[in-house]
Amino acid sequence: MQNILFYLLTILIWGSTWLAIKFQLGTVDPLVSVVYRFFLAAVILLAWCRITRLNMRFSLKDHKFMALQGALLFGFNYWLFYVAEIHLTSGLAAVIFSTVLVMNMINGFLFLKTPFDTKVIAGGILGLLGIVMVFRPEVAGFHLGDGGITGVILGFAATYMASLGNIISARNQKQGLPVIQTNAYGMAYGAFFMMLLVILTGKSFTFVISFSYTTSLIYLAVFGSIVAFGCYLSLIGRIGADRAAYATLIFPIVALLISTVWENYHWTLESVTGVMLILSGNLFMLKKKPIKALKLNPTKQTS
Repeated sequence: MQNILFYLLTILIWGSTWLAIKFQLGTVDPLVSVVYRFFLAAVILLAWCRITRLNMRFSLKDHKFMALQGALLFGFNYWLFYVAEIHLTSGLAAVIFSTVLVMNMINGFLFLKTPFDTKVIAGGILGLLGIVMVFRPEVAGFHLGDGGITGVILGFAATYMASLGNIISARNQKQGLPVIQTNAYGMAYGAFFMMLLVILTGKSFTFVISFSYTTSLIYLAVFGSIVAFGCYLSLIGRIGADRAAYATLIFPIVALLISTVWENYHWTLESVTGVMLILSGNLFMLKKKPIKALKLNPTKQTS
């Protein structure tokens, strides 16, 4: 039951962040907004850990892996995707990011020795076909000119970084590192790396004092980062990186449902068929036998 709750929260929150991110674009450079988002999330999480007296003492080796998770999952992947979307439509970006499902299967096998499951593979194929059908107009209208190939390369690089971040998170949980504290430090590291990148690229730390920018930033930091990543990474530890990644196929559909109301998105027979394929693939995922819980190192659990 808790897994279902984590799954639903992940897809509902990340499905709504697509709209929230739109309010972040404009005056403030996207890279700077990423710094603000994860810095605020890290401050809130670290304060929560302090108030609730969670164990915050970890070895240097643990901090290295938390920093690596932060760089891959809360930093460079976001930066590359922001740059990629200068050349890509949001729909094509969603299609590219959905391949994290396949990447997680392969990386899980390579780095965590997670065996392939035929039902997961079948569900993944159905889901990927569905997501392509939903966003077919963006895919069909794509051409390599005007930086298109650059956008595709950056999009896949960002997705692969996110997948490696998923695997690092699974590794950290397997070693007994708790999700909340790991995310707190990881987001702090991610914000720090992005801040250095802002300085090195000569960008300005501007801020827009407006209701839309401020509220969307708070929503992305609290719900899009703290809550959603907490649920998603917990799912990785509970059910595996391959099954958890199926959420990346579901939340674009939530985004389209929101877009139907806010942006007058028009559904077609093809897009509805694509959604049915995605949901059918999800059923294949749910039929997979639950994997055994990760064997955790009790010496590193919360106090």
